[in-house]
Amino acid sequence: MPTTLFFNQLWHEARTRFSNQLATINPADLTKKLGDSPNSAGFIIRHIADVELLFAKNVFGQDEVKVTAKTVIAKHDTGEWTNYQDLLAYQQYAFDALQKAIAAQTDADWQTQISTKEFGTKTKAEALGRIVSHTAYHAGQLAIIVKYGK
Repeated sequence: MPTTLFFNQLWHEARTRFSNQLATINPADLTKKLGDSPNSAGFIIRHIADVELLFAKNVFGQDEVKVTAKTVIAKHDTGEWTNYQDLLAYQQYAFDALQKAIAAQTDADWQTQISTKEFGTKTKAEALGRIVSHTAYHAGQLAIIVKYGK
């Protein structure tokens, strides 16, 4: 199997840890937080999408991607992530953009080194591991917030 196809399948399957939850989340869940935690479920959804878009654009070279990573800029929940339909549309845009970015890579591209201030120098293959684990990490947080948050 070609490397790019393999990585695209890996990304798609790993992302289901997040995307499968979205069908059961309702608008009332978006403001839920755990205890004194600063971030709501809505913030987590927006944050996952923001970072996926940053990867599509800055790591994988999709210059046409439009992203204003508000959660990364603010570094905390500002209380504005409450529009369920907007969040669903935004995370779908992020999924589509990153999937397109992955598919656009040649097999040789995966060994290209990328440097960012957030995670240093990594190959594109290593960077893919970073975004896969980032999305899965926050998907776990989202599940706990929705289940136990108030």
